[in-house]
Order: sequence, then structure tokens, then C-alpha cells
Amino acid sequence: MNALRKEEIYTLEDIYALPDGERAELIDGQIYYMAPPSFGHQRISRKLHQAISNYIDSNDGKCEALAAPFAVFLNEDDINYVEPDISVICDTSKLDEKGCHGAPDWIIEIVSPSSKSRDYMTKLFKYRAAGVREYWIVDPDKQMVMVYGFESDAVEQYGFEEEVPVGIYEGFSIKVQ
Repeated sequence: MNALRKEEIYTLEDIYALPDGERAELIDGQIYYMAPPSFGHQRISRKLHQAISNYIDSNDGKCEALAAPFAVFLNEDDINYVEPDISVICDTSKLDEKGCHGAPDWIIEIVSPSSKSRDYMTKLFKYRAAGVREYWIVDPDKQMVMVYGFESDAVEQYGFEEEVPVGIYEGFSIKVQ
């Protein structure tokens, strides 16, 4: 008789117990360790974060644009914790010293080889279910940006050289390149 192996469920406690410098995300009780980002990844992240922050500031916006590492507690549970590359939160009551409690309005993930399936599949469904309004997957290898507008069920694809319209801000677009 084969006994079924019980899959271990991890919690926020396990995330907080990680050694200093070790980063991981927690999705439905499973830990996903994160490799340090590459130079190219960090460069894209910095440029996108800078463009978004400048737009918000120049328009007296109330939203906060925050770059990783920044904690997002998607659900009211202790088995989901993510660190999106960029999070834009317009309901600042969701923010405290620990991070964002609830879904950001806009999340950008920059794909790296170790995160590809998580970004394109697992997180896509997780973010949609949690109430994220807009999700961008920036893929440096493909030089493409997938834009998911969850409120309108829209999916668009753009090249890095194209202006990518931001769904949560009318009239604002970003060229990734």
C-alpha cells in the first residue's frame, strides 16, 4: 500500500525565518527562492520605476510606485507573500511599514530565466484573483511586454521599442527600450 506523501505548507513565519540576504516568495504555501537579479533586469526595473514615479509626481498623483524588494501580502492569509519588481498602489491605506496588504493596482514583473513559468502562469492567475487591475510581464529575452488589463479582460503585446499605454493612467505610456 502506497502512502500519500503530504505536501508541506509553508507560512509567512517561514519567510521571516530565512537567513539574512535570502529572498523568496510564498504562493499558496509553497516557497519559491529568488536568484539575485541580473544587471539588465535591474536596469529595466530602475528605468520603469523612474518613469512611473516621475509621472505620478508631475501629476500630483496619490499613488505610490515601489520597487523590489517590497512585500505584498495579496490575500488575508499567511500563505501568500510576493515581491513584484514594481508595485503601484493607489489606496495608500493598504500600506504600512511591513508592505502592502491587499492587491496593488498595477504590478510589473521582469522575467528572468528562473521566474518565467511563475510570472507567465502562477502569478498571472494569482494577481487576477487578488484584484490587481493591471499586470505587465516584461520579457527581456523576447523584447516583449505582455499587458493584462484585468478590469477590461484585455491582453495586449508590445515590443520594447513601442510606446506601451498604461491602463490605470489615461494618456500615459512608457517605452521600455
